[in-house]
Amino acid sequence: METHFHRELQKLRLTILEMAAHATTAIEDATTALIRRDVDLASKVVAGDRHINALECDVDERSLRLIALDQPMAVDLRSIVATMRLSMDLERIGDESSNIARYARFLAERPKLSGLEGLEQLTGHAVGMARKAIDSFRNGDPGSAREVLVLDRRCNEIERETRAGFMEMMRKDGDTVERALHAIFAARSLERVGDLSTNIAESVIFIEEGLNIKHSCPQKV
Repeated sequence: METHFHRELQKLRLTILEMAAHATTAIEDATTALIRRDVDLASKVVAGDRHINALECDVDERSLRLIALDQPMAVDLRSIVATMRLSMDLERIGDESSNIARYARFLAERPKLSGLEGLEQLTGHAVGMARKAIDSFRNGDPGSAREVLVLDRRCNEIERETRAGFMEMMRKDGDTVERALHAIFAARSLERVGDLSTNIAESVIFIEEGLNIKHSCPQKV
C-alpha cells in the first residue's frame, strides 16, 4: 500500500526530473547560441534561468519537509539527500548555461573569431556529459553514470587546449583580446558543466548503490 510519504517522494522525483529537463534544454540552447551566434536564443536562455532557480527552491522545501516530518531511514533518506545534491548541481548547470548565453550574446554582436574548433568540440563534449548524467538519473543507471566520470578528464583536457589556443591568439593579435577572453570564459563555464555532470553521476551511484565515490578515481569505481 502506497503511503503519504512515498507519494510525496514521487512528487519530489517528478520535480527534479522537470528541473533536469529544463537544465538540459538550457545548456543545449546556450551552446547552440554560442556556436550559431544566435542572440535571440541566448536571451531566451538567460530569461529561463529564473524558472530553474524556482524549481530548486521547490525541491529544497519538499526535501526538508519530508526529512522533518517523516524522519526517513536508510534508502529513502539516502535518496532525499542525493536529490538535494542533484538539485544544487542542476541549478548550477542552469547558471553556467546563462553565463555561456551571455558570452554568446557578446560574441555574436562582434566580428567572428577564427579558431573556434576547440570551443565547438568542448561544447559537444560538455553537453554530451550533461545528457548522459541526467539520463543515468532518469533511468536509475549507475553504469551509465560511471561512463560520465571517465569522460570528465577529456573535458578538462579540451578546455586547457582551447584556452591555450585563445591565449596564443591574443598574444599574436591585440584586436582579438576582448573577444578571445569571452571565448575563454565560455570554455571555463563549459568545463564547469562537465564537473557538475560528474557530480550528478556520483549522486546517481550514491542513490542506486549507496556508494559515496566523490573523492574516488574513475578507475576504482
